[in-house]
Amino acid sequence: MKPLLIENGHLLDPANNLDEVRDLLLADGRIAAGPAPADAEVFDARGKYVVPGLIDMHVHLREPGRADKESIATGTLCAARGGFTSVVCMPNTSPVADNPGTIAYIKQRAAEVGCVNVFPTGAITRELKGEELAPIGSLQRAGVVAITDDGHCVQNNDLMRRAVEYAKMFDLPVMDHCQDYNLSADGVMNEGYWSVVLGLRGWPAIAEDIIVARNILIAEVTGGHVHCLHLSSARSVALVREAKKRGVHLTAEACPHHFTLTDEACKTYDANFKMSPPLRTDRDRAALLEGLADGTIDCIASDHAPHCNYEKEVEFDIAPFGIIGLETELALSLALVHNKVLSLRQLIEKFTLNPARLLRLNKGTLSVGADADVTVIDLEREWTYDVTQSASKSRNSPFHGWKLKGKAVATIVGGKMVWKE
Repeated sequence: MKPLLIENGHLLDPANNLDEVRDLLLADGRIAAGPAPADAEVFDARGKYVVPGLIDMHVHLREPGRADKESIATGTLCAARGGFTSVVCMPNTSPVADNPGTIAYIKQRAAEVGCVNVFPTGAITRELKGEELAPIGSLQRAGVVAITDDGHCVQNNDLMRRAVEYAKMFDLPVMDHCQDYNLSADGVMNEGYWSVVLGLRGWPAIAEDIIVARNILIAEVTGGHVHCLHLSSARSVALVREAKKRGVHLTAEACPHHFTLTDEACKTYDANFKMSPPLRTDRDRAALLEGLADGTIDCIASDHAPHCNYEKEVEFDIAPFGIIGLETELALSLALVHNKVLSLRQLIEKFTLNPARLLRLNKGTLSVGADADVTVIDLEREWTYDVTQSASKSRNSPFHGWKLKGKAVATIVGGKMVWKE
């Protein structure tokens, strides 16, 4: 692999307080110090931002078990096209990633067919049933970066406490999908004005809030690290903010669909607006934006959740939850920069430095000697998202036809250009 010289780009690396126009040399899979050798390939990044490779810490690749929805090959290509050089995949596969064998399979397949880095998570409980802890130590030795029952929430508070205690012994964060099943019951959208108007069963925000509060108390008691996945409610953001002020080891993420859309979007009964947790009110959306701006919310993630057309093209009530998001995530998030909600540096931190620190990944920086994972972004590039042209096997996006501004134009993993527009 030839050395690659990225010329004339605006380097932005929050980890090193770097914010200036200069060249970047990649050689032998690492960020290198100049000068560039004569045989180096040259990529002209004039007028574009060159940032550490973006990390999405919440992705469903569906393999093993549901390669009809997505595979490691198609999911990682989606990631590359979206500007992501690393993805963290969830364990709700078939079989469930609750044992070292399944983790080994995912890592092997990623090495064979993946075009970006794939970091697996392991399950908190066996078969995601919430009844018995998975072998956390064995999962850690197999190479997981966190444990989570994402898509499910451990309802037994004592079991959750023990999981956080065990995970702390192995230096693993516990990532939790915050949902009290008794309170959410069989709700399919946010409980409020629009659920009444549409005649759809409501899922109240308190079903999330009460588990976020539970997780704060468990993190406080154990000293372990709990990460709250895909926050959607204003009260949850307030709870996390207050806990962080007390020094609780708690982190949180938000998804573009939750800070871009509201529950009013469900009024067409289009199941592509059905997600877990559901889209909430404008007040909740405003609280997420405030939490992103003040640092309460550490990361942005897609919760990329592919489903086949036949699964989504049914009544809203019975359709599965979830949308694809890897290809639209960056542009929807850059809207926060264009609208002056976040600075570009703040946004890049939430995609690079923060997830790398949270998961203890040797990523998220342009330091000399670091892995040569780089994303080149054109902030002004205007484009229209056409889901029929997606690299994903699935088409369940609510953003088809949206006019977007800002796009990754090159994705480089280990010094190799894996995608270029």
